[in-house]
Amino acid sequence: MRDRAENQITLVLIRHGATKANMEHRYLGKTDEVLSKEGKMQLFEYKKKGFFPNIDFLFGSPMKRCVQTAEILFPELKPVEIEEWKEMDFGVFEGKNYLELQGDKRYQEWIDSNGTLPFPEGESREEFISRCDKGFRRMIEKLKPIKEERHKTVGIVVHGGTIMALLSKYGKGDYFDYQVPNGKGFVCIMNHFDTEPEIRELKKI
Repeated sequence: MRDRAENQITLVLIRHGATKANMEHRYLGKTDEVLSKEGKMQLFEYKKKGFFPNIDFLFGSPMKRCVQTAEILFPELKPVEIEEWKEMDFGVFEGKNYLELQGDKRYQEWIDSNGTLPFPEGESREEFISRCDKGFRRMIEKLKPIKEERHKTVGIVVHGGTIMALLSKYGKGDYFDYQVPNGKGFVCIMNHFDTEPEIRELKKI
């Protein structure tokens, strides 16, 4: 009988550390902002406390805030960058926060839709999930050569939206069920990564 572990890997999905825009609760998508001093300190503290498991392979978004997070948490590994994992394009909401958007009819319509409407001049949720999934499939292709080896742990350093997109695609919950603070994330098991992936045994970091 084939060893079940041959067709499993552990995924560690981590949201990047905090930036200035994150701390001001602004929509931060395509703006390539670096981590704030406070965000870096928080990551070092999380690492010191042992929040993150050891990993064998590392993938991530190419945006600066994710690259810097990976350098802090896993300095011994160079992440394979997945272009499709950049954060969602928030369109005209980019760089603004709730207070600045109050009174904007388009923003109220988006809120009333529970986030299902496309961002004005930006992406829709469906487009974003499809884009992130394309990147996920590329990651799986790169991992296929290891499927006959022992169980591996794969780190993914990305954006909050990317985590929500991937877990709502392959997990059991809704898109907004997978929101996590900066520097936190999820650990899960991925089955059947050489056929149709399935994510299970999800727990928060």
